[in-house]
Amino acid sequence: MDIVILLVVIAVVVIGALGGLVVGSRKRKQPPPPPPATPDITAPPAEPHVGDEAETPREEPRRTIEEVDLPDASGGVAVEERPAAPEIEIPEPTEGRLVRLRARLSRSQNALGKGLLTLLSREHLDDDTWEEIEDTLLTADVGVQPTQELVEGLRERVKVLGTRTPEELRGLLREELLKLVGTDMDRTVKTEPEASKPGIVMVVGVNGTGKTTTTGKLARVLVADGRTVVLGAADTFRAAAADQLQTWGERVGAYTVRGPEAGDPASVAFDAVKEGKEMGSDVVLIDTAGRLHTKTGLMDELGKVKRVVEKHAPLDEILLVLDATTGQNGLVQARVFAEVVDITGIVLTKLDGTAKGGIVIAVQRELGVPVKLVGLGEGADDLAPFEPEAFVDALIGE
Repeated sequence: MDIVILLVVIAVVVIGALGGLVVGSRKRKQPPPPPPATPDITAPPAEPHVGDEAETPREEPRRTIEEVDLPDASGGVAVEERPAAPEIEIPEPTEGRLVRLRARLSRSQNALGKGLLTLLSREHLDDDTWEEIEDTLLTADVGVQPTQELVEGLRERVKVLGTRTPEELRGLLREELLKLVGTDMDRTVKTEPEASKPGIVMVVGVNGTGKTTTTGKLARVLVADGRTVVLGAADTFRAAAADQLQTWGERVGAYTVRGPEAGDPASVAFDAVKEGKEMGSDVVLIDTAGRLHTKTGLMDELGKVKRVVEKHAPLDEILLVLDATTGQNGLVQARVFAEVVDITGIVLTKLDGTAKGGIVIAVQRELGVPVKLVGLGEGADDLAPFEPEAFVDALIGE
């Protein structure tokens, strides 16, 4: 019995072993997987040819140059032209400008000159007539003290003269007005450069008086006299002030130094003087900010510009620009500016039109400095050196 069981076990073991061998043999004889399909290979694109499309070149008929049509000029592509450089203008000579403009000036000053002549021509010059003469002078912005001096001089001369012809009256009035205007004051704009520096001129004044325009016109005056000019656009707080000044400069070949909008005016002024020295220019003109004169801080800033400029060299001129039509209000402005900077000369703009000639006398008396330039119109060359004789002749007429 035991032998039978043993034989069964051995038979089972042998059968199991034979089964494993068969399975292993089948695994080893399994065919390999099929190879992958061959990928499609795309040829690289051909090099692009000259023309609109990259394609195989083909034979095309060639044309001679005579057969090629030129584009129509009327329908061609517009070519933007470069802006031409501004043409340099030759300013009008300054000599005799005021004489040339005498007719224009005399038309606006009839109330003063001809009004006085009419009153003085009366047969009897009583107290009422002299009061009318005083009122005429005061209305013309001559000022109280100069008016009293003129009336006293006229009364004394008329009393001695006795009978008076129109020519004698005109000569009498001319002499007395010349005394008030002053013929012995130095009205030269100091721009003569020294050996090591250009002449430095600072222009000050309230906005609206024509300050920047006057600076540009003064550049023309100097160029007309044979000077080379550098402009300093130190009015950095007024929109387009630097552009305006640069335009004036370009018209006469003057170089303009400018800074960023709302930048430091003193820095621009300093750079302008530095540039003028390096370029060897004869004159540096500095246009300053001209905001409300009643703001103390802004006036202090004007004093700062002066101090910074003088680190290079002393200022030769500080010109105050006044609007002649503002009358006595202009004198208030003049006093404030004179407290901040040492005014050396006055430029009266808008002296034609509604201006009253007496402001020349009043402002000189107020500041103790001469009127050096006058503006008599809107033209580029309507800024003229002030000539007392020509001015008085314009007041009283021919």
